Order: sequence, then C-alpha cells, then structure tokens
Amino acid sequence: MAYLDLARVSKTFLSEGRAVEAVTPVTLGIEAGQIVTFVGPSGCGKTTLMRMVGGLETPSGGEIRLAGDLLGGPDRRRGMVFQSYAAFPWKTVAGNIAMGFRYRRDLGGAEKAEGARRLIDLVGLRGFEDSYTNRISGGMRQRVAIARTLAANPDVLLMDEPFGALDALTREHLQSQLLRINRTEEKTTIFVTHDVEEAILVAHRLVVFSARPARVLDDIDVAAILPVADRDQSIRDAPDFLALRRQVQAVLRAEQRRAERQEGDNAA
Repeated sequence: MAYLDLARVSKTFLSEGRAVEAVTPVTLGIEAGQIVTFVGPSGCGKTTLMRMVGGLETPSGGEIRLAGDLLGGPDRRRGMVFQSYAAFPWKTVAGNIAMGFRYRRDLGGAEKAEGARRLIDLVGLRGFEDSYTNRISGGMRQRVAIARTLAANPDVLLMDEPFGALDALTREHLQSQLLRINRTEEKTTIFVTHDVEEAILVAHRLVVFSARPARVLDDIDVAAILPVADRDQSIRDAPDFLALRRQVQAVLRAEQRRAERQEGDNAA
C-alpha cells in the first residue's frame, strides 16, 4: 500500500433532486515526499478529489488511507493552502505563522520560536516579520499561508491552485520556492492547477483527469524524465519539458473534443 492510498474513491452530489457524479471510482497511490499535480478541464472534479483527501468532502464510495490509517474528517495530518490569501490581517507575518504552532504539543516555546524563524527564512520573508499581512503583497501573503500550514507539521500538503491569482513573475518565484521547500521538508503534496507548464515544473508525478465525472486519463512519472534535484525555471526550455507539455496538452485537447461530442449527442 502506498503512503497515501486512494482506493476506488468516488463522489456523487445531489443537485435539484438528481444525482450528479463528480468523481468516478479513482484509484491512486502516492508515495511519501512526492509532489503530485492534478490537471484537467475546469469543473472536472479534481479539486473535489483533493478535498476528499483533506476531509472537507466525504467520499460516496471507496476509502482513503494515510500510512495505513483510514481517513475521515479534517485533522492536523493534512494541511491545505487555497488560492485565496488566507491570512489574519490583524496579525503580523510572524504572528500569522505562529498560529500554525498553536496545537503543537511536541514543541516548547523556544522550539516554536526557532521553528517560526526557520520557516520565515524558508519562504523568504526575513525582514518582514513585523509587517501586517494587509500591508504586504499577495505573493507574500501566500508565502505566509504556506509557512503557517507547514508550522502545523502536516503529513500531507494539499494545494488548490495556490498561485493562480498571482502575476507571472511572482508565480514563477513561488513555484521555485515550492520545489525548494519540498527538498527541505519532503512533504507529500497534492497540487491542483490549470496551468500545464506549472503542473510539469513542480511535479514528481502528473495526473491528467477527464471532464466531469473525473477519471484518470494519464499518469506521468515526471521525475523519471526531468530530475527534481536540479530543476529550476530554465527547464521550461528543455526538449523533454516541451515534449511533456505537448503530451499533456494533446490529452486535454482530445478530452475536450470528446466532451463536446458527448454534449452534442446528449442535446440531440
């Protein structure tokens, strides 16, 4: 069994009195320390699948296990970072990050303070510790959110389009930081994105989903093609990177054509 094991996980919602299938039975095994990116059409169900891993949605079928333990509702073993900049504006950068240590019974006060300093350095916020989060940029607030989540020491990091609202240069900077954080913290991570290049850049493994209901169309071992250890933004120009981008885009375009044909047939 993989470290994070999804066994025939499905989800059906009730909408206006009828059942709407969002995720068909999906089986995935994710190894410890991997960054696995989810890509697929808008509304396909990839975020719903991630939310089921986080305990924010209850599966209609199947089960999810972490290190062999059956998962239910949210707990501290799973930390989430969303697209919106979830920061407490009445607290400083250091105060926000300290919130992540609130329930850490394994650390004393001095250890928490040292941990906060280490995380501030890790996400590149040295010098902004005393700044209030409503006075810093969106990219910096997102770094605060990541650091606060890491402070709780989750086993799994769940990221739902965390860089989607940022400008291109800030987004690239945080992508590089995520790779650096993964090398340091080795957190098992699910990263949902619509950006194919981003999905390839940060991934050990990339999973492509179909239009709703979500099913796996492709599962690519990116790390076997593009080594993670020395990966940075310059790899976007590498032939293997460009070939992977074409491969993923071809799968998504073929799925879009299939979904449009099916929609046309259903309307006829």
